[in-house]
Amino acid sequence: MDDPELDAIRQRRMQELMAQRGLGNQQSAEHQQAQEEQKREADERRQMILSQILSSQARERIARIALVKPDKARGVEDFLLRGAQTGQISEKVSEERLIALLEQINEQTKKSTKVTSIRKEHCIRSVYPMMVIGPKSAFVSFQTPLVKGL
Repeated sequence: MDDPELDAIRQRRMQELMAQRGLGNQQSAEHQQAQEEQKREADERRQMILSQILSSQARERIARIALVKPDKARGVEDFLLRGAQTGQISEKVSEERLIALLEQINEQTKKSTKVTSIRKEHCIRSVYPMMVIGPKSAFVSFQTPLVKGL
């Protein structure tokens, strides 16, 4: 039932697949290296442009912000880069101007925090339904159900 030709074809096909998989891994590694190189070059261009439009104090402030909130620093950098590309920023951005920009961004992105509280009595009653709570929760005692026969 085993056909030698069929076995030979299967063997060749298996070798081809293994070779493709090996080449595929090599190609994907090369592709990944190329992408990393492009990313590194883009980051270098970005830093060069930022160094041209920011004063040294402003760059230091953004670096400190990036340590704490990298997303926020990246957003500010993006905003400054867009401004430079569209011609809205014609001179170096000072630290004071950067602070004003940061305050403006903070006002726009303020998160509202809502605190809800539940009454202490309600919370205790939900956990311990057999409790008797005195005035202003100063007195707390447990009610014990009566057990007959003791």
